[in-house]
Amino acid sequence: QVQLVESGGGLVQPGGSLRLSCAASGFTISSWKMAWYRQAPGKERELVAFITNAGGNIPQDSMKGRFTISRDNAKNTVYLQMNSLKPEDTAVYYCNARHIVLNHLDYWGQGTQVTVSS
Repeated sequence: QVQLVESGGGLVQPGGSLRLSCAASGFTISSWKMAWYRQAPGKERELVAFITNAGGNIPQDSMKGRFTISRDNAKNTVYLQMNSLKPEDTAVYYCNARHIVLNHLDYWGQGTQVTVSS
């Protein structure tokens, strides 16, 4: 059974840091594109970062230099390190796994809340 379990969210002050974790089970992440998305209230879900065996990528300029995605294949876990957090980073953060070849194999975690507020 495929499962993605996020953890590490919480309340942090502006300028603070959080590290989110996504523990995968039921499959091996090394053959999958792993990603983090987020969804703020009233907004569409957006891509935050993704990582494959070729490396990680932070597509949006607003997050570059502040966020870093990494993976530990031995632990079957993906991480999102978030620094210099801003109130606009407040959202539910979701982990996503999509098979590199079989794109219809696409799974989501339950999400973890990140709130940036003083």
